[in-house]
Amino acid sequence: MMRTTPKSTTVGRRDALKALGGLGTLLVWGCHPNGESSSTPPPDRVGKTMAGYVERGEVPGVVTLVSRRGEVRVDAFGHKAIGGKAPVQRDTIFRIASMSKPITAAAAMILVEEGKLRLDSPIDGLLPELANRRVLRRLDGPLDDTVPAKRAITVRDLLTFRMGFGLLMVPPEAYPIVKAANELKVSVGAPRPQETPAPDEWLRRLGTLPLMHQPGEKWMYHTGADVLGIAIARASGRSFGAFLEERIFQPLGMKDTGFAVPAATIDRLATSYSPNVTTGKLELFDEAAGGQWSRPPAFPSGGGGLASTADDMLAFGRMMLDGGTLGGTRVLRSESVQSMITDQLTPEQKASAIFAEGFFDSRGWGFGQSIITGRDELGRPVGTFGWDGGLGTSWYCNPKEDVIGILMTQRAWTSPNPPNVCRDFWRSVYASG
Repeated sequence: MMRTTPKSTTVGRRDALKALGGLGTLLVWGCHPNGESSSTPPPDRVGKTMAGYVERGEVPGVVTLVSRRGEVRVDAFGHKAIGGKAPVQRDTIFRIASMSKPITAAAAMILVEEGKLRLDSPIDGLLPELANRRVLRRLDGPLDDTVPAKRAITVRDLLTFRMGFGLLMVPPEAYPIVKAANELKVSVGAPRPQETPAPDEWLRRLGTLPLMHQPGEKWMYHTGADVLGIAIARASGRSFGAFLEERIFQPLGMKDTGFAVPAATIDRLATSYSPNVTTGKLELFDEAAGGQWSRPPAFPSGGGGLASTADDMLAFGRMMLDGGTLGGTRVLRSESVQSMITDQLTPEQKASAIFAEGFFDSRGWGFGQSIITGRDELGRPVGTFGWDGGLGTSWYCNPKEDVIGILMTQRAWTSPNPPNVCRDFWRSVYASG
């Protein structure tokens, strides 16, 4: 595999620094804007490790960004498509899937601050489709064997994934509720924004199903974020995408983040691949031009629909680490940020969660993101917060050491457990610190 020519953005990237609010010194590997080479030092441990994955053909391309106490280093290796000639670069756009969730949570907290959403009030008035819920007696039981919900769903339930409905890692035919959700296209899987019903219809369909558990009882992944996106649109009187653009993306200079990639920048979108579960061979999941992110989606998914770049996610992370501000622009109150990055789950809720094995052994869950509660095997210290994207990305912020790490690939995960490229990225980040 061919890798890109090294470049330095310490000089010649003043505009980027200004747009990011002066985030610090920049050291970058990638293609120089004018095609010239530069004398940037060779890759560090992170770069060498990630270059190996590209050279072995395990990932087509990769962009990594590590911000350490204000000094930012970016490495870019490989190509945007298998067999293609266009190199992955610093500004390559990736589908960030579930890394959308922290952004959705931040949008909700803006409305909480304005009093348009209330954390512990029922959502029934705003989302009448989810009023008067019925709850399955048994998770594997028939859909008509239900009891009344003990209480209404709240915004806090949506933010913490305790609404009573979510991902079950079982085949569609395993339980009647999973089969029904798949048939109605309200279940979670790899994001397919053009194939999901529009928000009102999606919520109507969800409202025909019983909950899997009582509201507030158990942590269940994903669905709460998609419901939250609809709540944000209705509470704000704007489309979800327009609200994100006006209140988060524009203030933070996240110019390449959105639910669709415009025609003017579609050439920067990487092709997305998924490994064949039998052979491991990478198979096409979504192309760039003409793909599902090339036009506005039917359903702007708060749980997994955004595309973005490493620099845009750096801006969002810097805002979170700086208590809701970036370059003098305040997006959130510091109290809101603190709520987002505080573990919200009880030990009982962690113990009963059905997700990846051992998932909650050293972590909790805040608003829309994971919180490291005990130094994990990848070296991330207590207090680190962030989340991953199942289409091949990862983003975490470490407040204690002022570190932001971002991994962007176009190779999808095959389970909730991180693939080796993600695990080795984080090990390298903290081995290099």
